Amino acid sequence: MTDGVEAGLRRALSRSAGPSSDFDLNSAIKPPADKPLRPAAVLLPVWLRPDGAALILTKRSSHLKHHPGQIAFPGGKVDAGDAGPEAAALRETREEIGLDPARVQVIGTLPLHQTVTGFSITPFIGLLHGDFTPTPEAGEVDEVFTVPLSHVLDPAMFTVQRRRWMGEWRRYYAVPYGPYYIWGATARILRGLADRMRE
Repeated sequence: MTDGVEAGLRRALSRSAGPSSDFDLNSAIKPPADKPLRPAAVLLPVWLRPDGAALILTKRSSHLKHHPGQIAFPGGKVDAGDAGPEAAALRETREEIGLDPARVQVIGTLPLHQTVTGFSITPFIGLLHGDFTPTPEAGEVDEVFTVPLSHVLDPAMFTVQRRRWMGEWRRYYAVPYGPYYIWGATARILRGLADRMRE
């Protein structure tokens, strides 16, 4: 079962993919050309469990200045001390959910994702086997939870919604699961992976 999940992910990663950004569904809105993008990296931790593969996600603290209470992948800015984006994603994952980088098997990357807030995110897919008890980072992560991988890899689970932001209507992907409203950059990155899995 888990071998099939890994093989499917590897096949998806071998396929070509188009660009990914918060602007994909908003063609009339252009990112500022003179603003340099800040590098960031996230990990999509796929937990290969006996009862089925699951994706580990976080709910950001409601006290944070940026994106409070939103659902996100573990990850963050690439620091000067990081060896690169992959090292940053693994470091942040350890800090945010207590996952030892030595337990993560990184199998590839998804296309860079440009956010409306000025980040260029490199998403990595990593596999996790065996038992794991998450440890949310106090002050930054309110909750660590899992979503069945099959849910976020099914394009039919996604909807396109909209809300006003800075005086303009913005469209975005959402893939809700139970009480968790997964939307924005997180949902867009997952939709790109779902499309490649179905090709």
